[in-house]
Amino acid sequence: MRQLMRSRGLSYGEAREVVWSSSVFTTHTPVMAGNEYFDFELVRKHLEAYCGELGLTFPDFLEIGKEDAASMGFCMTVVAMRLCASLNAVSLLHRDTSRDMWHKLWPQLPRYEVPIEGITNGVHTCSWISHEHHKLYSRYLAGGANGVPDSCDWAKTDEIDDRELWDTHMVRKQKLVKLVRERLKRQYQRQGADPTVLAEAEKVLNPEYLTIGFARRFATYKRATLFMRDMTRLLELVNDEKLPVQFVFAGKAHPADTHGKEFIRAVAKLSMDKRFKSRIIFVEDYNMNVARYMVQGVDVWMNNPIRPMEASGTSGMKAVINGVMNLSVLDGWWVEGYSPDVGWAIGGSDSYNTDEERDYVEAESIYNLIKKVVAPLYYKLDSDGLPRGWLKMMKTCVRKLAPHFNTNRMLREYYEKFYTTAHRASVRFSENSRVAELARWRKKLKENWPRVKVVPDQFKPEMEVHSGAKLPLSAVVWLGDLNPEDVDVQLYVGIADEETLFKEGRSISMTFDARMGDAYLYKGDLPCYKSGRHDFAVRVIGRHPDVVNPFMPMFIKWNEE
Repeated sequence: MRQLMRSRGLSYGEAREVVWSSSVFTTHTPVMAGNEYFDFELVRKHLEAYCGELGLTFPDFLEIGKEDAASMGFCMTVVAMRLCASLNAVSLLHRDTSRDMWHKLWPQLPRYEVPIEGITNGVHTCSWISHEHHKLYSRYLAGGANGVPDSCDWAKTDEIDDRELWDTHMVRKQKLVKLVRERLKRQYQRQGADPTVLAEAEKVLNPEYLTIGFARRFATYKRATLFMRDMTRLLELVNDEKLPVQFVFAGKAHPADTHGKEFIRAVAKLSMDKRFKSRIIFVEDYNMNVARYMVQGVDVWMNNPIRPMEASGTSGMKAVINGVMNLSVLDGWWVEGYSPDVGWAIGGSDSYNTDEERDYVEAESIYNLIKKVVAPLYYKLDSDGLPRGWLKMMKTCVRKLAPHFNTNRMLREYYEKFYTTAHRASVRFSENSRVAELARWRKKLKENWPRVKVVPDQFKPEMEVHSGAKLPLSAVVWLGDLNPEDVDVQLYVGIADEETLFKEGRSISMTFDARMGDAYLYKGDLPCYKSGRHDFAVRVIGRHPDVVNPFMPMFIKWNEE
């Protein structure tokens, strides 16, 4: 904004309109540590000098980063949300979570109308698909040539030969086992281990066993140690003679995350416990190469964050491309991706009374699913030695999920929903006169908003009303010095909650009918769009053809009770 004021001679209000209209902000996490708050005095020390250049007092500047008048910190997420017209979260569940988190910025809106959209993350297929899988898909799916696997005809996945798919998977699994053994051996050599320990490293993991992978940042909400909650159950799984299970863990914690480091220490210590027969392995020095080997080589990808703290999660998407199924809590992207024919859900979407209850239920879910569902399916072989049921599920997983959870789809959504709108605004406001006109309108709106008032017609239907009917309704609106073209008077119909806002509903613009002294008469039809109770209200919001988002900044006036 400061640069626009300098280079184009714009006022602060005009520069803010340009920046706001042409900016897109993506909020990436509901974890509060990822939404930074700074002490006002620290902000003063580093940023007060800019206030004069912007034409703002320091208290006015602080308002940009405060959720409400009582806020005691300057929040960078709030700054971004106030200065960007287009906002999005990184999955549909994260959208709902973000609307709850940041509702204070739009207190007069129903939560579902808070202007934060959801664009679910995707992964770059070329970066995460194995060479072997890419080669296989290129032959069977009439696409994927020239290094572009996203061009595959995923609907043809069922045509892939079972033997070839299984052999491809086992090649990647053997490569993972080889990588793990080599890294463990180097790790032991650095520690000065004797030859017997080095020899043991050559035998860890069995490529024929069901292998479950877990690799990611060891943030505490991801609960890397949840599978260790009941050691007796875990020992039964790992040491089952008929249906053995092995786990491969990898990851790093933030340097300042003491609890995350403790989780790593706990998993690493468990991997050295002789009772588990080298079937629980922690791979040190996690990096992208290790991640590739794991998402390409395990049988099942496990993810058990505390719902709804996983904004999206992408590691499971990377596994899907390679025919690896997910065993995951219904959080982030998995809420959208999950169905019983592509993977397994840990727990459900219900809330728990306590953290203890949550961890108990979801740990039990992990043990039960692996023992009773996942392992039996994996080890059920036909006369050809192939797990046909497992292979069918692998194909369905790839066919349903790979075409959607990728960066091609993700970027297309950003382009269609946000980027074109932001670009057009940038071009439109390259004209100083057009920016000045919008800033004048915004100033006029702010000055007159305390005088805006709306009173709807009070009525009771005199007859039985059927679903689909429309009832005429009128409202008298006072606008101060504003004109009817400056506002949108909306009839809002739905179901109100105890907070007097709506928990669901829709808005219909009313039509200006006549001038009534210093007020205006508006008319509209109240739609009875379904059976049952209908609540309604009338509200006024600002309207201008150049405004990208009518709810930002927030000018809204509901009818009085």
